[in-house]
Amino acid sequence: MLFLPIATKTVGGSEAKIYTNGLHHYLEEKTGKTLNAEVFLPLLITNIAVALLCFINIFNYKKRSFQKRFAIVSIILIGGFAFWCSIYAKELPGGIEGANFGIGAYLPALAILFVVLGIFGINKDERLIRSAERLR
Repeated sequence: MLFLPIATKTVGGSEAKIYTNGLHHYLEEKTGKTLNAEVFLPLLITNIAVALLCFINIFNYKKRSFQKRFAIVSIILIGGFAFWCSIYAKELPGGIEGANFGIGAYLPALAILFVVLGIFGINKDERLIRSAERLR
């Protein structure tokens, strides 16, 4: 999500794009394109933190119950981050009406899907270990 736009809107010859690092205005003038940016530092830091938490969770494979709880917390954090992105998307000029949503708007839903699939995999591993312990 760092490099993909969340929403894009064209108003009066100028284009505005929302990224997690800020709002970028691309203005058409006689001299060419100029860029005005409004920085969303808290949103950027949250984006990086959520991505790191999900990445760190991969290496907790020895503690499956903790990994599962951590994955549920990750789902809640990703949902909150997506809600926060939608609030910042309303800062487009003229509001969110008529905006084109980019691939960045759909990545939190995809991340939640992959975390849920990870939880299913953890449950499958737990069942496999329990059945192997019965054979001993």
